[in-house]
Amino acid sequence: VQLQASGGGLVQAGGSLRLSCAFSGRTFISYYMGWFRQAPGKEREFVAAMSWNIASIEYVDSVKGRFTISRDNAKKMMYLQINNLSPEDTAIYYCAASLTSVRLGVDYWGRGTLVTVSS
Repeated sequence: VQLQASGGGLVQAGGSLRLSCAFSGRTFISYYMGWFRQAPGKEREFVAAMSWNIASIEYVDSVKGRFTISRDNAKKMMYLQINNLSPEDTAIYYCAASLTSVRLGVDYWGRGTLVTVSS
């Protein structure tokens, strides 16, 4: 399995971005997919996750109402729509895949895409 995140960039506060994660390898629908982020000088943190059938969707409290996770099983893609960005959202965003739950353990990590939010 390989994961490749893209879509990061420099954006002003209040702006939006759509991150994408391309999955290659084994059966995409076997995997619980999620996003993590790591801000400068901080630990990597969970952001959002979604089960293969979209029955389970989770967000960290700090992004609820602003971030939306989605996936297209046919295209083997996962997305993160990020709205109303703030400088506190500046981080490298990583996509992750797990056969169980990304919050319990990640089997595969993507390389990450940098999101920088200017005030």
